Amino acid sequence: MGEEIKNTLTSQYAYVLYSRNTIIEYIKTMSIEDFLTENSSFGRGSIRNLLVHICDTYAAWIGLRALNIQQEFKPFSYYKDIADCITYFEEIDSYINTFLHKFEGSYETEIEIQRNGDILKISPLRLFTHTITHEFHHKGQIMSLSRHLGYTPVDADIIR
Repeated sequence: MGEEIKNTLTSQYAYVLYSRNTIIEYIKTMSIEDFLTENSSFGRGSIRNLLVHICDTYAAWIGLRALNIQQEFKPFSYYKDIADCITYFEEIDSYINTFLHKFEGSYETEIEIQRNGDILKISPLRLFTHTITHEFHHKGQIMSLSRHLGYTPVDADIIR
């Protein structure tokens, strides 16, 4: 049963990657100026900042809290271009692979994690779901921000 769930979650993450890669290829067509353009109407301000925030969220919930991997959260300015963001996403992908292996057979069993000084009891499945839905929320913001910058967003849905 545990391996079956692991296979399902692995497949689900592959769909996340399919959508993410479509967006990354789209972002590669943008100028560096547009990639870095700040717009206060979009939470984190720029496409770069939104990408880094997506990674930071995976790093915090999956890397730090679930896997106990110490993190160095760098400022947005550390990431100069899309290649830097891709490198960060590759690190996140390795966390997901480790996470899926570590919790195989116990995805529904609550674990204790620390958040803002509190102890939360939460299942690995819920953590996984939280991080991937968070990514999709911000991918929507990236698409909207790109439209404000004069681009025509690509279809990055999982079903196209």
